[in-house]
Amino acid sequence: MYIRTQRALAVGVSEEYSIKRISHIGSTSIKNIYAKDIVDVLIEIDSNEDIEKTAQQIEKNGFYRMCTENQRISLNKGYTKKGFAKRVYHIHLRYIGDNDELYFRDYMNDHPDIAKDYEALKLSLWKKYEHNRDAYTNAKTSFIKKWTTVAKEEYGERY
Repeated sequence: MYIRTQRALAVGVSEEYSIKRISHIGSTSIKNIYAKDIVDVLIEIDSNEDIEKTAQQIEKNGFYRMCTENQRISLNKGYTKKGFAKRVYHIHLRYIGDNDELYFRDYMNDHPDIAKDYEALKLSLWKKYEHNRDAYTNAKTSFIKKWTTVAKEEYGERY
C-alpha cells in the first residue's frame, strides 16, 4: 500500500515509497511521565523496499543520519552545534515487523506504575549521562528489554 500523508511528507518520504506504518514511540508517547522534548517516530517500510534509498530521501529533507546497523537506520533533525533546536525529532527507519518499541510503548501506557519506574530510571541517568547519549541508552536497555518481552508475551501478535 502506497500512502501519501502529511506525516510522511513532513519527514520527506513521498508517495513513491511503500510505508506500512508511522508510529509515535519513545518517552513522549508514554502518558504521564517526564520526557525530554524529543519526538521519536518509527517508520516501517515494506520488506521489498530499499531502506537505504528511503533513508537518502529523508536525508534530502534535512535529517541527519545518526547510524546504520542491521537493516535499521536512525536519523535526526534538530541537533545543533549549540545543543538542541526548538524541535528535535528522531526517525527510526525499519522494515515492517521490526517494532519492539510499539510493544514497550503500549505496555508502559497500560501499566502506569511500571511507566513511573521507567521515568525514575531515566531521571536517575539523566545527569550522569547528560553528554553521552550512547551510555544513557545502554543504561536503559535491560529495563526496556525486560518489559518488551513481557509485553510481547501478553499482547501476542498485536503488530
